[in-house]
Amino acid sequence: MNVVIIEDENLTAKRLESLLHKYDPAITVLARIPSVSEAVAWFDESARPAVDLVFMDIHLEDDLGFRIFEQTQLTTPVIFTTAYDEYMIQAFKVNSIDYLLKPINYDELVAAIEKFKSLKKQFGQPASTSHDIETLLNLIGKSNQTDYKERFMITVGTKIRSIETGDIAYFYLEEKVVFLVTKEGLVLPVDYSLDKLTQLLNPRQFFRISRQFLVSLPAIQTIHTFSAGKLKLDMTPKSRQEVFVSGDRMTEFKDWLGK
Repeated sequence: MNVVIIEDENLTAKRLESLLHKYDPAITVLARIPSVSEAVAWFDESARPAVDLVFMDIHLEDDLGFRIFEQTQLTTPVIFTTAYDEYMIQAFKVNSIDYLLKPINYDELVAAIEKFKSLKKQFGQPASTSHDIETLLNLIGKSNQTDYKERFMITVGTKIRSIETGDIAYFYLEEKVVFLVTKEGLVLPVDYSLDKLTQLLNPRQFFRISRQFLVSLPAIQTIHTFSAGKLKLDMTPKSRQEVFVSGDRMTEFKDWLGK
């Protein structure tokens, strides 16, 4: 199997290559690439060898790895390797087989590669045409389907409440505690981090706009545009804090609004 590692941390790239050879000494690492610009140039090279699988970090030395897909015709399956979990949904919009958080665990790496092999086996033949690629990616999508959380059990004192996910306006972080806010304005603590909630909730209904807020679309009352494209949100019910969309989530947030 021929693989490419796109990673700007040299030691991390070497460790990943070592783990790959531990799994299968016959794996050939064709290139270790540290940047978007170099990756674009490498994949545009017509004489390059065929690639079976790409391992890609998201935060590279010159830009986000997603820019590679915008500037090339890259259709090779990708396993993302990153220290950030907030890009998980965006990753599965491209050719993603799996999403591994750093530091990479060997068993999780093996599971991701086996997942790739299983999908390829289901497909029958290596992807070589646009129709082949579409079929393989459809299989990938089916394997990534998730049962999203429908309700939360909240304990307050001696009382237990069940809150339907559809009744939640947004979640926010305050003094290391995560709270949910219902459409009626009820504020309750939850035993989940915002990172975990991002994985549990349907991404079509909720979006992580910043480190402090995870919001539902119906809860956004007004969007204000400031200089340099900065966005401020008015929420319903009204938030006790000002609510801004982080700069690194701006493009994905706009895409989410348009779905």
